[in-house]
Amino acid sequence: MNTIRLTMAQALLRFLDNQYISMDGKKTKFVKGVMGIFGHGNVTGIGEALERSPGSLAYIQGKNEQGMVHAATAFAKQSNRKQIYACTSSIGPGALNMVTAAATATVNRIPVLLLPGDNFASRQPDPVLQQLESPVDYTISATDPFKPVSRYWDRIVRPEQLMTAALQAMRVLTDPAETGAVTLALPQDVQAEAYDYPLAFFEERVHYIDRRPPAADTIRRAAELMVGRRKPLLIAGGGVLYSEASKQLASFAEAFGIPVAETQAGKSAMPWNHPLHVGAIGVTGTLAANLLAKEADLIIGVGTRYSDFTTASKSAFANPDVQFININISGFDSYKLNGVALTSDAREGLKSLQELLTETGYQSGYEQDVSQLKEQWDREVERLYTFDHPAGIAQTRAIGVINEVIDPSSVIVCAAGSLPGDLHRVWRSVELKTYHMEYGFSCMGYEVAGAFGVAIAEPDREVYAFVGDGSYLMMHSELVTSLQEKRKITILLFNNHGFQCIHNLQRGHGSDGFGNEFRYRSEESGQLTGGYLPIDFSAHARSLGANAYKVQSAEELKQALEAAKQETVTTLIEIPVVPGTNTDGYESWWNVGVPEVSVSAKVLQAHEEMDKRIKATTLI
Repeated sequence: MNTIRLTMAQALLRFLDNQYISMDGKKTKFVKGVMGIFGHGNVTGIGEALERSPGSLAYIQGKNEQGMVHAATAFAKQSNRKQIYACTSSIGPGALNMVTAAATATVNRIPVLLLPGDNFASRQPDPVLQQLESPVDYTISATDPFKPVSRYWDRIVRPEQLMTAALQAMRVLTDPAETGAVTLALPQDVQAEAYDYPLAFFEERVHYIDRRPPAADTIRRAAELMVGRRKPLLIAGGGVLYSEASKQLASFAEAFGIPVAETQAGKSAMPWNHPLHVGAIGVTGTLAANLLAKEADLIIGVGTRYSDFTTASKSAFANPDVQFININISGFDSYKLNGVALTSDAREGLKSLQELLTETGYQSGYEQDVSQLKEQWDREVERLYTFDHPAGIAQTRAIGVINEVIDPSSVIVCAAGSLPGDLHRVWRSVELKTYHMEYGFSCMGYEVAGAFGVAIAEPDREVYAFVGDGSYLMMHSELVTSLQEKRKITILLFNNHGFQCIHNLQRGHGSDGFGNEFRYRSEESGQLTGGYLPIDFSAHARSLGANAYKVQSAEELKQALEAAKQETVTTLIEIPVVPGTNTDGYESWWNVGVPEVSVSAKVLQAHEEMDKRIKATTLI
């Protein structure tokens, strides 16, 4: 057997450089490169390998470990999970900084490969700098917290173990039903140890993503369930985009006259102006979609995991006879809500069901209902887009201006705060894959890093990060990386002086408002009730090397957006918006848990109202 002597780190990179996926006959190089921050846990192992023998793998220098994993996640998400970046860190705090982002990837079913450094496998020297010592289990290290947030986890304590671990990692990363974060913990001494690896390990390996067809009996049961159902509703989730099933979704909807609602992950799978598109569903849903959901006697979920925001904490589907057909590549998701589990590729599932329903002559019972509700909602969006607030720029007005000015092919990125709700409801996506929302984890700090990742995946599109001041303060470090890599993004910073989304939530459930605005501490009350902190975000962006604008009116925002289009480097536009001018309501509800006992009558009343809603919700 022919072999080559390499360090474990060198062998890992050589292996990753030869991994490909094939879907629908098209082969794609799977691992684009490595994002990393070096420390003593990886600099002389993977660091040496990246410096001396990277092959064709690109290296991107991260500025925050969590941020670089968010960027890698966004890259893979925008690439429909067909290409990834691996992420390497040192041990201890460097590794732990990636845990939050690992969970973000896993919750969203997005592949990302994490390569954190780990303690010396030899335990010499011991304890090493930044080592976590457990007096009850000495095998525990700072990489163990990755276990619950990873779809596959391994610690490579001998260089030859890489061969098994690497193949298992690729199995999970390339499986659309199992994918998420994969963690290979790499002890820093083992990274540098050599082994005679068989050359066959490094041969080009193609991982075939075969479209899983639905079982014939399942299609038959789903078709039988639809007989007599007059008010079906399609819910498009992220799986529609990942399986590239947008055309099939439209064909299915048009064939049977079924309206289409969308989750955050599924938005932009269908253009907003399609006659059957009724917009967002659930807690952040449109009035049209939520009214249709309330009356629906059948829900056909396609590629959705049915989060509580999608189901409005299971209250969205109020028809006592409602049934579910769940088309999902993941059996875990297709079995939810006691539905007919049509476990298959989204495109193939829709196609097979459409063929059988066509034979039966099925049609929904909608007449003018859908068009009337759609027209009503379109008028409401126009009202929100043109709403002028006497105190300044309303958040919905700013969104309307942005939607009007930027190119329809541009990609918008968001994740947390009040912006996801507004964008889900009122943003008008025309072109495919132009709406990139991380809302599985709604991780604050994803926005700027995510926009950078999208810009790598979509070099020919303008990319806009929608971010609140709270999220920006949590993490903006990859702004610098975007400058370093010459990948322009435009950051739209909505400054409303704090965590106003949660401020609204607490005040809606009995609070007077506490701890959520960026105010000085008052000497009189001892609380954060003084004046707003005067933070100049545009000046901060300029200090990092970006261009920046600050606007005070809708007209100035238009001018700044037009000017930003001409910029060649990352640009920030600071938009002061009036707190509380976000959207809310529209037949939605969210179960957040309200105290049963309180000294506040308002809290007790809120609990009573919440309890009534909970008792009225009976879905499994």
